[in-house]
Amino acid sequence: MSIFSRFLPKKKKPGPIPNNVPKEKKNIRKTFEVYCHAHHGTSGKLCPKCTALLATAMTHIDRCPYGITKPICDRCDRPCFGAAATRDFRHIMGTTQKRMLLRHPMQAVKHKLASMGVDYAQYEKGRREQKKAEAREKAAKARAKKEHK
Repeated sequence: MSIFSRFLPKKKKPGPIPNNVPKEKKNIRKTFEVYCHAHHGTSGKLCPKCTALLATAMTHIDRCPYGITKPICDRCDRPCFGAAATRDFRHIMGTTQKRMLLRHPMQAVKHKLASMGVDYAQYEKGRREQKKAEAREKAAKARAKKEHK
């Protein structure tokens, strides 16, 4: 240990894993309320179609293979719903973004930042995989060149 070690920032111990499920459920519920009010003319309660899709979404969120560390549903690479329900769910989440910004601005901004974080994580994952593939290719070429001589 150096004499300056006491001035260095201390390493943080990993804390508990945050549970993203309640926030995600709240976001989805409010988004469905805004969508149903705008497109189906309801107030307070959802129409039967939106209620059924919301119930399906909530059930699948509880059974998400990612558990409490789940990503945002509309950015997930493993959608839990069937093809038709996924299409409807993504349509609702996509068309309601501007209305959510007006009705629930803080929640919409937080959701957008979280989705940008998911996009960035996917970008970084792709970049790392591409670098690994390039390194393997380069090593294979070097081996082939070495063996050829």
